[in-house]
Amino acid sequence: MSAQDFLVEIGTEELPPKALKQLSEAFGEGIRKGLETAGVEHGEVELFASPRRLAVRINRVADAQPDTPFEKKGPAVKAAFDGAGNPTKALEGFARSLGIQPDELDTLETDKGAWLVYRGIEQGRPTVELLPGIVDQALAELPIPKRMRWGARKEQFVRPVHWVIMLYGSKEVPCTILGKEAGHATRGHRFHYPGELIISTPADYELVLRQHGFVEASFAARREQIEAGVHRVAREQADGNAVVDPGLLDEVTALNEWPVPLLGRFEERFLEVPPEALVSSMEEHQKYFHVVDANGEMLPCFVTVANLESRDPQAVISGNEKVIRPRLADAAFFYDTDRKKPLADRVEELKPIVFQETLGSIHDKTERMAALAGRIAKAIGADPNTAHRAAMLSKTDLITEMVQEFDDLQGIMGQYYARHDGEGEAVATALREQYLPGFAGDAVPETDAGCALALADRLDSLVGLFGINQPPSGTRDPYALRRAALGVLRILVERNLSLDLTDLCSWTAEQFNCLTVADPVTPVVDYILERFRATYEDQGVPAEVFLAVQARRPTQPLDFHRRIMAVNNFVALPEAAALASANKRVSNILEKQAGNADTAPKVDESLLEKDAERELLKAITAQEEKVVPLFRKGDYDAGLRSLADLQKTVDRFFDDVMVMSDDEALRNNRVGLLNRLRSLFLQVADISLLQTAKAA
Repeated sequence: MSAQDFLVEIGTEELPPKALKQLSEAFGEGIRKGLETAGVEHGEVELFASPRRLAVRINRVADAQPDTPFEKKGPAVKAAFDGAGNPTKALEGFARSLGIQPDELDTLETDKGAWLVYRGIEQGRPTVELLPGIVDQALAELPIPKRMRWGARKEQFVRPVHWVIMLYGSKEVPCTILGKEAGHATRGHRFHYPGELIISTPADYELVLRQHGFVEASFAARREQIEAGVHRVAREQADGNAVVDPGLLDEVTALNEWPVPLLGRFEERFLEVPPEALVSSMEEHQKYFHVVDANGEMLPCFVTVANLESRDPQAVISGNEKVIRPRLADAAFFYDTDRKKPLADRVEELKPIVFQETLGSIHDKTERMAALAGRIAKAIGADPNTAHRAAMLSKTDLITEMVQEFDDLQGIMGQYYARHDGEGEAVATALREQYLPGFAGDAVPETDAGCALALADRLDSLVGLFGINQPPSGTRDPYALRRAALGVLRILVERNLSLDLTDLCSWTAEQFNCLTVADPVTPVVDYILERFRATYEDQGVPAEVFLAVQARRPTQPLDFHRRIMAVNNFVALPEAAALASANKRVSNILEKQAGNADTAPKVDESLLEKDAERELLKAITAQEEKVVPLFRKGDYDAGLRSLADLQKTVDRFFDDVMVMSDDEALRNNRVGLLNRLRSLFLQVADISLLQTAKAA
C-alpha cells in the first residue's frame, strides 16, 4: 500500500492568543484519532500554529483503508434446503441480497448446528475520500467556548476563515471546509507578504512560509526563537537577564508570526514602586518581559516582541515606551496614594462589602478568621496574637487603589503596605502567604502565621458555605471551594501539621451564628478528604490504595497521607496480594458472624487444636508487640512491612484449618483469632480492598 504526506491548513483572522496552543494540539489530536478510527496507517503528526493559521502535517498517510475480511451469517443448513436438496426461498433471498449464487456460500459448524455463511473482503475506502470528514469532525470538536459567524455565512468557527489548504501528496483534496474550497494557496505575513503563496507538497509548507512569506509556522520553533532572542537582547543591550515566564512566552508566541525582540527603557524613578506592580503592568497589559541584574534587582528596561521587521526599529521602541510610561505612572500614583492611609484604618471600610448574603460582609469574615487563626496558631505552637492581627488586616489591601487596578497583587501589596505601616514582619509576611497555594504546584506558606491565616481563610469559606447548604455542584464552584480544600490538604501535609480536620471544622463552625445545616462539620471533612483522591491519582497511586485508607476515615490529613504512602509501598511487596486476599476472606467470615473488634470472641489457647492455629497466634502476638508502638507514632510503613512476614503463616492457617467448624466453641475461637489478625491491619487501612491493585 502506498503512502503520501498530508497537509491541512485553516487560514483565519487573528486567533485568540491564550487559546492558540490548545487549539493546535486539539486539532492535531482530532485528525490523528480520525485516521486511527478509520484504520488508516500513518507516521508522525506535526503541528503548526500562528496568529492566522492552524495547520497539521501527517507523514506517510496510507492511500486507503486496509481491506477487511467479513463474515455474514445466513439461514441454518436445515432451513436452507428442502427435502430434495434444492435451495429454499430463505436461502435464495439471502444469496440475492448479497448478489451471489447459493453455491458461493460456506458452511459454519457451531454447537447449535450448521449455518450457511458468506465470507468476503470489504475493500477499504481511498484516504482522500475520508480526509474531508475527518478534518470536519476534528474542527467541530475543538475546545471553542463560543463560536462565531461572519457575514451572511452559516459556518461557525472561533474566527472568520479566509483560506483552506488540503493536500494529499502534491494533489489537492477536493472538498469545502468551513465554507472555503480547499486548494494549494496559503498567505504570508499580513504586512511583509500579504499575497498568496503556493504550497506544492506538504513537505514544502514551513519552508515556503519562512523563506518567502515571513512566517515561522511552527509554534515550537517560534517559541524557542523568541526565548533566545529575548535573552540575547537583554544581555547584549542592557547587561541584564530577561525573566521569561512560560505562560507569557506562550502568549507572545501566539501573537507573532515573524518575531523581532526589541529593548525599551523607562525612567529609574519607577523602580521605587514594588517590582510586582511593575511586572504586572508590563506583562499583563503590554506582554513585555522585564529585565533584572545579576542580583535579581529590576532594571529600568523591558523586552517587547514586534511582529515585523521595521525599517525604523527605534520608532517601534519609542512607541512601546510611550505606551508603558502612563501605566507605570499610574502604578506609582496608586502606591503613593495607598501608603497615606494605614491598613488598620481600612478595616471598617470592609463592612459594606458583601462576602456572601447569608454569611455577611468581608469584615464579618475577617473577624471570624481572626478568632480561628489565633486558635490554629496556638495549636501549632505559633503566636496567636500575630495570626489574629494578620487576619484582621488580611483583606484590607483589596480596597486599595493598586489592588483594585491590579487584582493579581492581592496579598502582595498587603505585605508592602504592612511593612510601611510598621506592622511586624511576621504579620506582613502572613498577608502575602494567605493566598498560598494559589494553583497546582504553587508553594505553601513558609511561616506559621501564614499557615494559620491561609487555613482560617479557606476553612471559613468551606464551613460557611456548606453550613448554609451551598456546596459546589457539578462544574459550579463560584467560591473555589475545591481549590480551597486542596489548599488545606497541601498546607497540613507539606508543613507537617498534625491537625485534625474535625477539630478545625468544629472550631470554624463555632465562629458562625447564621448556619442552617445541623452538622456542617462532617460533610466538610468528607469533602476535603475526598479531594485527596485526584491528588494521589496524579501521583500514580492506585485508586484501591486510596479506598483502603479512606475506609478507616482518618481525619488528620498528615496521618492520612502517611497511611497512603505506607499502603502504596505495601502493595508493591510480593506478600501483599496474598495478605489482601486473606483479609478479604477474614472480612467475609466476620460479616457472616456479625463480628467486629469489640464483639468477636476472645482467643482461648486451650481450644487451639492444630499447629497452624498455634503458629498464627504466636505470630500475631509477636507482631502486636512490635507494630502497635510503630502505628502509635505514625510509622505505618515499617509496621506494614513487618506484617508482611505473616503471609506464609496465614496461608498455612487457611490451608490446614477449617474456620467454620461444626463445633461452636472451636468456630468462635478461630473467628476471634482471625479478628485479631484483621484488627492489626485495620490500624492502618482496610487492605482487603487491595485485591484488585497490582502487586509489583
